Amino acid sequence: MSVPVAVVTDSCASIPEALIRQLNIHTVAYYIHRGQEVLRDLVTIQREEFLRWLPTATQLPTTASPGPGDYLDMYRALARQGVREIISIHMTSRGSGAYQAATVAQSMMAEQAPEVTIEVVDTRNVSLCQGWMVIEAARAAIAGANLAEVSAKVRRMIPITQMIQTADTLRYLYMGGRIGLAQNLVGSLLNIKPLIGMKDGVIVALGKARSRLQAYAQMADYVSAAVGEGKARVAYVHAGALQEIEKLKQLVEDKVSVVESLVAELSPALAVHTGPGTAGLCFYPVES
Repeated sequence: MSVPVAVVTDSCASIPEALIRQLNIHTVAYYIHRGQEVLRDLVTIQREEFLRWLPTATQLPTTASPGPGDYLDMYRALARQGVREIISIHMTSRGSGAYQAATVAQSMMAEQAPEVTIEVVDTRNVSLCQGWMVIEAARAAIAGANLAEVSAKVRRMIPITQMIQTADTLRYLYMGGRIGLAQNLVGSLLNIKPLIGMKDGVIVALGKARSRLQAYAQMADYVSAAVGEGKARVAYVHAGALQEIEKLKQLVEDKVSVVESLVAELSPALAVHTGPGTAGLCFYPVES
């Protein structure tokens, strides 16, 4: 499939593989350092294997964003295919170096291949919030939109796309140093389920519940309040918790008019920080 604008992102967008293929999305893998091993997210390590291993870890793996060279390789490969416009969409620059690395690669390409125009976008978000922006960018590109039009669509989504999730523990976020402004939830009792989201690129506390079901009910209320009488696109995201997601999905769709939904499992590079059992959603209101 040849489209005027190529859409690049990274593995942490956690977009289902079928959609990646269908929409001709180009992904660059994050790195996971597990002891002396260097793994590539969704390339040399897959979700199921990683989630089986993670609870047994005595030391949390570390993750690293792709470097400028990784993005440069992707941009060069697309240029060789005749692509002249690229939009490169990344997770919050306040939680990862991906945006900065892609910006360096953009500058290098400007010198090496000035005929290629690249726009790098900081989504100020993560997971399928980033993923929704990538998906909509790819759909716009397939429909024939130019780079300015694709970019404008993505940038309109940044302030309205929201994440909310829960887990049995914040241990993984805390150990990985990604706890952000949700630090006050770390000391919660074991039977409290924390609700976290993201605001202006940083993880924030959104509340707490006494059970998973109560947490899901609060999530449904949160989406309903944000969408009102309108409609939404919702991605239900999890880390080894598909049955939990099915409960959440029903509660949300009892209250909200959902015009499109996805179920997606977090990539290993994100699951490092959330831990197994995480369940949540990424959504944005739509006009139709």
